[in-house]
Amino acid sequence: MNTLRGPGLFRNRDFSLLLSGQLVSAIGDQAHFMALPLIVLALTGSATQAGFVLGLGTLSFLVFGLIAGALVDRWDRKATMIWCELGRAVLTAGVAVALWLNRLTMPQLYATAMLVGILTTLFQVANTAALPNVVGPRQLSAALGCSQSAASAVGIFGASLAGALYAVGRTVPFAVNAVSFAVSAASLRLMRARFQVDRQDVRTTSRLTTEIREGLGWLWRQPVIRFLTLVSAADKVRYGAGYLLIITLARQVGASPLWIGVIFSGAAVGAMAGALVSDRATRRFPLGRIAVVMLWLEALMFPLYALAPNPLLLAAVAAAESLVAPIYAVAMTTHQLAITPDELRGRATSAVSTLTTGALSIGTLAGGALITTLGAKPLVWLCGAWLLVLALLTTANRAVRQAPPAGALPQQQATSAAETADMTG
Repeated sequence: MNTLRGPGLFRNRDFSLLLSGQLVSAIGDQAHFMALPLIVLALTGSATQAGFVLGLGTLSFLVFGLIAGALVDRWDRKATMIWCELGRAVLTAGVAVALWLNRLTMPQLYATAMLVGILTTLFQVANTAALPNVVGPRQLSAALGCSQSAASAVGIFGASLAGALYAVGRTVPFAVNAVSFAVSAASLRLMRARFQVDRQDVRTTSRLTTEIREGLGWLWRQPVIRFLTLVSAADKVRYGAGYLLIITLARQVGASPLWIGVIFSGAAVGAMAGALVSDRATRRFPLGRIAVVMLWLEALMFPLYALAPNPLLLAAVAAAESLVAPIYAVAMTTHQLAITPDELRGRATSAVSTLTTGALSIGTLAGGALITTLGAKPLVWLCGAWLLVLALLTTANRAVRQAPPAGALPQQQATSAAETADMTG
């Protein structure tokens, strides 16, 4: 395992390849997902069908996430990621070709969205599970922070680039995304790091359900991860409703589509600022303190959306509210990966992601109905009260308060295999 120190993270050739491939792929995804609803609307004129196509990716994670975790712990993670990227390249190129030939149909879009969602689920789980082996435990929080920063940068500049690509031609975003997947696959192929610890007893005959239960059982026995995962899921319900809620509030204060974009760019700027200091904060402050600060900041900041009188102040609130979330995400993921045995990382990661993704979907689906029923501003205050409850519960949890800094846990990586052997008897 490659263990680096200090600023040497970018001297790690494998991490540089991994990050650059993901950055290119993220830009392609941004272009793809901006163009996709426009294509569906052009084909059908139905916003419902556009939303359904976009939602198929989330549905794939909910249905396939736990299975993906078990498969990632069985299979070679590097090969899995490469094949996922090649599969997504072929599927996305198929959409571009069908558009170019004027043969694109809704069944093809449905099938593509579902299959791409499944491959994306596998890729994301394998990527998270493999990262500690690519960078080493001492650089894990720094690597996660870099990934968060790159994602935030794409969020800031990607929308404008996506719009420019679509303006060139409606096939262009899909063709660019297909190329981006191929570039990502090539960067993975060039990597030399081992994506998982060598194991003598790789099981391919036991039932997937048994392996899934083993992963869920291990996760349930970790009080800090268990509690914070449930809190994160509860927070994701509010986050899912918040996207449409902020758009509604922006329109109520007269924001143009351009200003709405500025508001969400403000959130991306705040997230990027948080991501840039996430490694230092993760190493210095206990995980519990970071979680408590994030929830209290969200509880105090979110009601300000209802008070902001213009789009500029909405953007400022979005930037401030988004500042701590990436720090918490890096700290939480670092803690989880540091204490999870390598052979269980896929299942633990997929379990956490499935729960939080499901909660996000619930919030997204419920957001429109709650805005219609309660009104936008009352819903803001309700979300603020919800966040206040989560902050109080987290502050009162002794196990969370006593959790050490996530950056202080790398030594547990070395003993994870022995712990798992003891656990499984």
